[in-house]
Amino acid sequence: MLKSILLSGFLLMKFWAPSWAQMQLLYHEPAHYFEESLPIGNGKLGGLVYGNPKHDTIYLNDITLWTGKPVDLDEGKGASLWLPEIRKALFAENYRKADSLQLHLQGKNSAFYQPLGTLQLTSLTDERYSDYQRQLDLDSSLVKISYRQGGVLYQREYFADNPDNMLAIRISGDKKGSVSMDISIGSLLPVQVKASLTRSLQANTAQGQLTMLGHAQGVSSESTHFCTMLQARAQGGTVQVIHGKLRVEHADTLIIYIVNETSFAGADKHPVRDGAPYLAQVTDDLWHLQNYSYDELRSRHVADYQKFYNRVKLRLGTVDHAPQTVDTWSLLKNYGKNRQAYLDRYLETLYFQYGRYLLISCSRTSGVPANLQGLWNHYLEAPWRGNYTVNINLEENYWPAEVANLSEMEEPIHDFMASLAQNGHFTAHHFYGIDRGWCSSHNSDIWAKTAPVGEGRESPEWSNWNMGGAWLSSTLWEHYLYTQDLDFLRRTAYPILNGASQFVLRWLVDNPQKSGELITAPSTSPENEYVTDKGYHGTTCYGGTADLAIIRELLLNTLHARQVLGLKEKKEDQKGYPTVSEALARLHPYTVGKDGDLNEWYYDWKDYDIHHRHQSHLIGLYPGHHITIDQQPQLAAAAEKTLLQKGEETTGWSTGWRINLWARLHRADMAYRTFQRLLQYVTPDQYQGKDRMHRGGTYPNLFDAHPPFQIDGNFGGTAGVCEMLLQSEVDYSKRKPQYHVYLLPALPEEWKDGEVSGLCARGGIIVNMKWRNGKVVDYQLTSKTGKPVKATVHVNGQIIRE
Repeated sequence: MLKSILLSGFLLMKFWAPSWAQMQLLYHEPAHYFEESLPIGNGKLGGLVYGNPKHDTIYLNDITLWTGKPVDLDEGKGASLWLPEIRKALFAENYRKADSLQLHLQGKNSAFYQPLGTLQLTSLTDERYSDYQRQLDLDSSLVKISYRQGGVLYQREYFADNPDNMLAIRISGDKKGSVSMDISIGSLLPVQVKASLTRSLQANTAQGQLTMLGHAQGVSSESTHFCTMLQARAQGGTVQVIHGKLRVEHADTLIIYIVNETSFAGADKHPVRDGAPYLAQVTDDLWHLQNYSYDELRSRHVADYQKFYNRVKLRLGTVDHAPQTVDTWSLLKNYGKNRQAYLDRYLETLYFQYGRYLLISCSRTSGVPANLQGLWNHYLEAPWRGNYTVNINLEENYWPAEVANLSEMEEPIHDFMASLAQNGHFTAHHFYGIDRGWCSSHNSDIWAKTAPVGEGRESPEWSNWNMGGAWLSSTLWEHYLYTQDLDFLRRTAYPILNGASQFVLRWLVDNPQKSGELITAPSTSPENEYVTDKGYHGTTCYGGTADLAIIRELLLNTLHARQVLGLKEKKEDQKGYPTVSEALARLHPYTVGKDGDLNEWYYDWKDYDIHHRHQSHLIGLYPGHHITIDQQPQLAAAAEKTLLQKGEETTGWSTGWRINLWARLHRADMAYRTFQRLLQYVTPDQYQGKDRMHRGGTYPNLFDAHPPFQIDGNFGGTAGVCEMLLQSEVDYSKRKPQYHVYLLPALPEEWKDGEVSGLCARGGIIVNMKWRNGKVVDYQLTSKTGKPVKATVHVNGQIIRE
């Protein structure tokens, strides 16, 4: 339904031409550090392009290359015997003892995400280069480099192609025979590299091949194996094998294809005994490329990418062109200080679309979602193991997926959660003595690890936390709300939601402080620490607010899913445990502290660090939905007080979360101010100059700085822009769910003019709108399902029922 809003007596429609600024990251020098390189990825295979004309480095990754093997389903067997002792200590207010006993409820740490290899392109031309330009074109998912050297204009192009499962590079000069270089490949992992010449079916084309065989860290018979094949096609030149490298001389154009396969065959398959036939698969991948020219492969890649990326267009301000000469590094470093406001608006728009680009590029592999670094890691041992941290980071990776119209990118996490539910049943039994349902803990990995970590020696503040599955399950419910896919809800989402609910119904215990209430014990608030009224500094408690917020959200989602599916609760199935609706009614309520903040702990204890980066007890506000400024104004005010207490200086992913929290509170000023902090410039980690900046923010290549790099801040920032422009809620008080859409709920003054198309709202709704002077002047709601849109629209202070 198209709506035009009468504003100040004038009907304003289509006040801008339908053109959009080109989205590109632009630089005038090669990358020197990881945080300056440009990422490409096809959802499985990825690369980081440095782009030095003399010695180009491309770091390679495969999202399925991890250490380890399927989890031991007997891990933690018998550990649940310690649970009564922990509860006894807690209810005796002996928190020190509870902290120490928690070590008995810890399992092994997760596996490591591994780097695949490094491709080196070494030019045989010694002349200095000039007129250098390096760019990542977000509109086409192409990295392009140009420069002059020895009187020749060189062009390099890089892309990662999903339909054909490969990385491609093309290097050419504007003079015949001008491309000469050595090509080599290596890895930090145990590998063997073989160079060979291959037969070409094309006249005037010479071909060479590099084959790299290796395995992840660990014993070869227990590790994931891989095979990388690189094929170089020199048109108009020669290819030789010299000391294990390929030497290309006097080519007109050089085309390089890279394919890789691993033996990973699924979370429950041993990577050697039951591994995938990776050698046959990688050979097929390379042979498949013989069927297409480079231009055909490029076209297939761009078409595949744009069918997702082009769904959403955004303009902040009225400028519809990109800065042609100002590089991204300068835009970022001068952000907020630019005399021309359109430069800031362009960078903000670019950052938003960059998050969408990254999600398309790293989340298209079944059962293997984006990890802490998304896809891109060059360390032998990635920071935090490169794992799935399920107390916020994995969830935040997928916050923009639905609202930013990239629903398909969630499929890897849906498949992953099915594996978590299978393994989590054993974790629930062995560690907690619960025989129904499933749970997952703080860290996971490609093997769908669900057991708590810590190895009996690490702090319970993060090791002993079993709410990961309960929180992550909300992703499935959100997918239904945005797509209205009943079959998905019935077959995939509801069984996993219900299983997580069955666990928490048995995990909840009677509150000894107040009859009839339910709480969790033991409990922790992820990675945060308290100080009791008696001065004890600890982590283990009972009735933590974060636990109860996650459980409340999970049980509400399960109840609403049953409502949609027409399912009823059966008391006799619960064997003495409360039903979902009974548990909801008995959960210990939120409490407000003496300072007006939302209590994070059962008691009004102080945080050991009041500015701590985690704000897990605010989950009910965002990404949850059970705290709203309309329905629970006192709790919303307490959440606002909490955010003010925490201050503004924090890490990248936490900043991304806070943008969304402020937006839910309709505090446009604070949401935008926090977004600005997310975009504050941070120098690369290895940079040691006097102007070094080591803090949360954004690196030169727009990667999120935790620091070091974590991709969740990028995704939280993209989601935050969406949340400022569009929010949607569901009212379940009627027989059928009622959808509410809020246009510009937290629009900052700096974005008083703008236009967006393709954002999504719950109810399967796609939203296009234009605004001027802070007011919507035109909007259009369409349905993903093809059915008429039924929603209540809140716009410019009016309520309009479609």
